[in-house]
Amino acid sequence: MADNISLLNEILPVMTRSLESQAAAVDENGDFPHAIFALLRQHGLLHYALPLEAGGSGATLRECRAVIAAVARGEPSSALILIMQYLNTRRLGKDADWPDAVRQQVAASVRQHGALINALRVEPELGTPARGGLPRTRARRTAEGWRVSGEKIYSTGSHGLHWFLVWASSDDADPLVGGYLIPASAPGIRIIEEWDHLGMRGTCSHRVVLDEVLIPFDYAVNVAPWSTPKPGLSDEEQIWMATLLGTLYDAIARSARDWFIAFLQQRVPANLAAPLASLPRFQEIVGRIDTRLFTNACLLHSCAQGEIASAHASQVKQVVTENAIHAVQLMVESIGNHALTRQNPLQRHLRNVLCGRIHTPQDDAIFTSVGKAALGAATSHPR
Repeated sequence: MADNISLLNEILPVMTRSLESQAAAVDENGDFPHAIFALLRQHGLLHYALPLEAGGSGATLRECRAVIAAVARGEPSSALILIMQYLNTRRLGKDADWPDAVRQQVAASVRQHGALINALRVEPELGTPARGGLPRTRARRTAEGWRVSGEKIYSTGSHGLHWFLVWASSDDADPLVGGYLIPASAPGIRIIEEWDHLGMRGTCSHRVVLDEVLIPFDYAVNVAPWSTPKPGLSDEEQIWMATLLGTLYDAIARSARDWFIAFLQQRVPANLAAPLASLPRFQEIVGRIDTRLFTNACLLHSCAQGEIASAHASQVKQVVTENAIHAVQLMVESIGNHALTRQNPLQRHLRNVLCGRIHTPQDDAIFTSVGKAALGAATSHPR
């Protein structure tokens, strides 16, 4: 299936419609979308990014992007959970620096049972690790193995996950910092259901509390001494993250556009005696929207084809996300009350697309990094 885009083209439109019919309920209830993930598992899409040597489909970025776009156009919370599944499972190939037996165990659970995995990194006191600092979540050495204690917030997928990859530090003099693998079924884990956000409500990004959770020593799968930390995301991983996150929020805007176009074609004010679509004002607005989405399509396609350097990955994420947000805001501003009526999906698309701004890296970090690099280059090559 990994190299068969035509097969995807048959499956994905049907899947989008099925997910679309569930989106309002997921948004209203804020529950984990179990039925949607059962459907994704049925189509082999939970091990889609798992490398071939680990028994997965070994899908390319282009193919994973097609899946994320289809899922996000239907129900975007599910798409975000699936993005995390893809980013984490694609690292389970033979070249992973995990202990091999542990790597094979997790890969087998994904392949055979559709097990979901995500990294739990953000903490109440520290915030996102992208801003620096040592995690307060601790892995304590005991005769039996590691005992892990701490709290993680914004834990995307919480109730549906089978594996938590917890960012923690050991109790050594020079702490081992990185990912400690914890089965979600392990004793000592408590999920506090505090995720009650404006948008992306079905991600179930609740607080996870770990209280002396016991794991084997070899479940410290990706750690390094604090004094000599491992490098961050590879160039390839940066491109994957930017492309898939950008695809998610672009897809939300495209779903909003579909509803908006239909509304303009069907809405006939009494004083006009013609659809709103006949007015130049709305034709111009649609042109502005489609131009922003065209820009997104070009950037995301180029990323998926490997035509954009990783140094620009964060800029792609920023531009695509802002274009998607601005496009939806144009729709809302142009039709007023209809846009914010609960029975219409546009208000849900607006709430969901706004969440694109909170993903790491945030705009200030992106622009500061880009500006610093540009100014540094100018200093080293003065006129």
